[in-house]
Amino acid sequence: MTLPWRADARLEPYTAMVLRPTRTRQLANLVVFQSAWFAAVLGAAHQAPLLGTACVIAAIAWHVGISERPWEELKLVAAACAIGLVVETFIALQGNVSYPSGQPDTRFAPYWMVAMWGLLAIALNVTLRWLRRRWWLTAIIAAVAGPASFASGVRLGGAAFIHTTPALVTLACIWALAMPALIRLSMRFDGVAPGVRRA
Repeated sequence: MTLPWRADARLEPYTAMVLRPTRTRQLANLVVFQSAWFAAVLGAAHQAPLLGTACVIAAIAWHVGISERPWEELKLVAAACAIGLVVETFIALQGNVSYPSGQPDTRFAPYWMVAMWGLLAIALNVTLRWLRRRWWLTAIIAAVAGPASFASGVRLGGAAFIHTTPALVTLACIWALAMPALIRLSMRFDGVAPGVRRA
């Protein structure tokens, strides 16, 4: 029987053996993540945010369902969504971006954007696991990838820039801080690799 994880030759300080998902699991995670991301953005762009959000929830349910300890992954998803609600509401209140749908109250973040933070959580212990303890690298990558991902969503019609430069600078700063925090949370709530003690 092929297990959905394998031992890493490198040792981490908090465990004698690091278990990481197989390439098959990582590839599946990447495909599901990207598919749900496009569904959410295109759903918002075409006035169907509920449909896109449903796809995100389905992706999360799939990930949780195949995890060794589903409850740990659910806690990670919930924590990521809570962070996302605060962050995205802050961004919305700045007035530098606007959304075509999924935002019943403009004082708060669109619900599909909050769901996308939960979607990101399903990658933290799988395809993004290699970022663990690489805090500066994580911050630098996030400062570039976060705004780039948002800009891609804008090009697809899921959002619009009102003031582009301030929005991108804000996104870069937020992601540089948020992503290391999310990685740290993923080390605390790891429901993917069996037998890993909490950091």
